[in-house]
This record gives sequence, structure tokens and C-alpha cells, in this order.
Amino acid sequence: MAADVGMGLGVKGMQLAEDQIKVLEENFTKVTKHPDETTLMLIAAECGLSEEDTAKWFRLRNALWRQAEGLPAELGSVKD
Repeated sequence: MAADVGMGLGVKGMQLAEDQIKVLEENFTKVTKHPDETTLMLIAAECGLSEEDTAKWFRLRNALWRQAEGLPAELGSVKD
């Protein structure tokens, strides 16, 4: 399934080029899963996306990562 994310699949409504996905994934795995505003702006500029699209990608990617880890999809949610 990780290959699906790497190929841009599973990120609803977003068509991304391979180089954009590479930059986003690299930042997600090596820099931060929760970028602050400044980091988000720099990542967006680096891959040629809007800050909104970059934030959306990180939200969706985080949900996929959390599900893969056996955690609730949304940060801070609790399931009994």
C-alpha cells in the first residue's frame, strides 16, 4: 500500500507529478509529518503547489500513515 501513496494514489482529488510526490514524501518521512506554516510554505514553493494543496496532502498522508500504524485516522481521536 505504501507504493500507492508514493504513486500519488489515495490522495483524493489531487493529480501530482512524480517529482512533486518525491518532494512531499521526502519531507513527510525525513523532516516532519506536521509542518508549521513556514515549513509548509517552503515545501509548497519547492514542489510548485499552493499552501492549501500542500496542507491538504499532508492531512491526507497523515491519515494514511496513522491507519497503517493502527491508529485512528484523525489526530486526537479516541476509539474504545
